[in-house]
Amino acid sequence: MRKHYSASFKAKVVQEILKEEKSVGQLVAEYGVSAKELGRWKTIALENLPRLFELETEKLQQEHEQKLTELYAEIGRLTTELTWLKKKSGLNLESH
Repeated sequence: MRKHYSASFKAKVVQEILKEEKSVGQLVAEYGVSAKELGRWKTIALENLPRLFELETEKLQQEHEQKLTELYAEIGRLTTELTWLKKKSGLNLESH
């Protein structure tokens, strides 16, 4: 029967591999995972590493766009309020 490992377990083991403080043999003995499987996990991690930074960039872009939308909405509310206050007060506060 084949063992299934969680993503967090795989990430922990790959971190150990990348540290290069222990040999693959030591990691095989410590974690009970074959050397072939460890190599596969390392390959998957390294191939997908650039995607992690793309996701970070996408998240920052989405946060920026959301903040921009909120700020434009606030400008709209304030502009409307200012126009209303000008009408109510009867003052002409337009700059010349």
